[in-house]
Amino acid sequence: MRIYLDNCCFGRPFDNQDFPRIAEETKAQIFIENQIRLGNVELATSYMLHYENLQCPRKPRREYVARFLKSHTSIYVNVGSAELVMTKAEKFISEGIKQKDAYHLASAIVAGCDYFLSVDDRLLKHNSDEIILINPIDFLEVLEAN
Repeated sequence: MRIYLDNCCFGRPFDNQDFPRIAEETKAQIFIENQIRLGNVELATSYMLHYENLQCPRKPRREYVARFLKSHTSIYVNVGSAELVMTKAEKFISEGIKQKDAYHLASAIVAGCDYFLSVDDRLLKHNSDEIILINPIDFLEVLEAN
C-alpha cells in the first residue's frame, strides 16, 4: 500500500495538543510514521513536499520532516515530472483546490499512491476517482482491515 502525506500531516505533532482532535490526529500520525518505518506502508513524496517543508519557519519541525522524508521515502516524484504534475494539478485547481494542495494531490497520483492523507477538512471534501483522500485517524481503520 502506497501513501502520500501532505505537509499538514507531518506538522500535526508540532501543533497545540490541547485540542482533542489535534491530539488524536497526532497519535494517528505517529502510528502511521511507525508503519512506514517498519516497511508496512510505502511513503511517496515529491519535490513539492520538500519545497513546502523548506518554507517552514519552525526549525525543529522543518528538520524533523526533512530527516523523515530522506530516510523513509520509497517513491519520489522529482521535478522531472513537473509537467505531468502541473497538468493534473490544473484540473484540481479548476475544481477549487488550492494550488499547493493540488500539486501535492497530483504528485500522489503520479506516484501511484492508493491514499492521500491530510488533516485539511476542506481538501478532504474533494472526491477523486484516482486516489482516496483520507484523514490519518480514518486511515488507521484501513490499516486494521489489511
